[in-house]
Amino acid sequence: MIPIERLVNTLNTKALLLGLLTVLIWGSTFAANSYSLQGGFSAGHLLLFRFIVASIIFAIIALIPSLNFRLPEKQDIWKIVLLGIVGINGYHICATFGQLTISAGTAGMLIGSGPIFTTIFAILILKERLSKIGWIGLAFGFAGISLIAIGSGDTAFGIAPGVFLTILAAIATSIFFVYQKPLFKKYSAIELTAYFTWVGTIPFLIFAPGLIEAVQTVPVEVNITAIYIGVFPTAIAYLTWAYALSQSNASSISTVLYLEPVIAIIVAWIWLSELPKSISIIGGIIAISSVILVNFYGKNQNTIKKIQLDPKKSS
Repeated sequence: MIPIERLVNTLNTKALLLGLLTVLIWGSTFAANSYSLQGGFSAGHLLLFRFIVASIIFAIIALIPSLNFRLPEKQDIWKIVLLGIVGINGYHICATFGQLTISAGTAGMLIGSGPIFTTIFAILILKERLSKIGWIGLAFGFAGISLIAIGSGDTAFGIAPGVFLTILAAIATSIFFVYQKPLFKKYSAIELTAYFTWVGTIPFLIFAPGLIEAVQTVPVEVNITAIYIGVFPTAIAYLTWAYALSQSNASSISTVLYLEPVIAIIVAWIWLSELPKSISIIGGIIAISSVILVNFYGKNQNTIKKIQLDPKKSS
């Protein structure tokens, strides 16, 4: 069965629409970040601002009686803290500071290739097995990432420093996905997202000095964009994604994530008049195609159901 048939057959309409809405929001994050950074926010101030907004939203949600929001059990706190540091602080620091030197579209393609690293960690940690097609797909994936990197710099074959930070962000979120899997047996996606958001916000307080002055001095439209990042990509999109997961199989709904790099490029083109270089776009096509190849055709059929990974919880 080809991927599109598998997706249609395993998802209901509501889950598919919510998944597409989520990916549309997440895909806009890269352009919104670039706009905010170019408009006067430092990377640190933008990170703290968006997570303060998201933390407040999740605090309000946690107080809604009908949700029966639970606090984490004592034995799970250290796991949640460590995962929050890696998946929230590690990912967002590398991704946001990385966008200081690379375009929104390039960042989107590099993050979109993150499942390549997720597969590697799944092999090493969860003992997942790949077929020959899977290994070929991984090889093409790294070739695609190399082309994206080569096209990121100002010179013909220069590599911008932000590429390495963004690849580290992709690795951080891959570790995050692999190790958070057991926690979903005990907590809902909304609960875990709230825990990770709150944990991740605390280290970002190191960027607090000067934040109020920054908010007062940047243009109004930049503040609105930063609020948008905090409300939608950092909070609301996680809620729509959680609901989509509750209505479908995680491995099926995660298929729509392959659209995120495409959306990132289109939004950056419309909003910022910004396009990655041709060689980067070719690399992005190769990398994302390899991810699809590995996920649909490259995994050992005897282990797929056992170790399916949950989709990304950071953008």
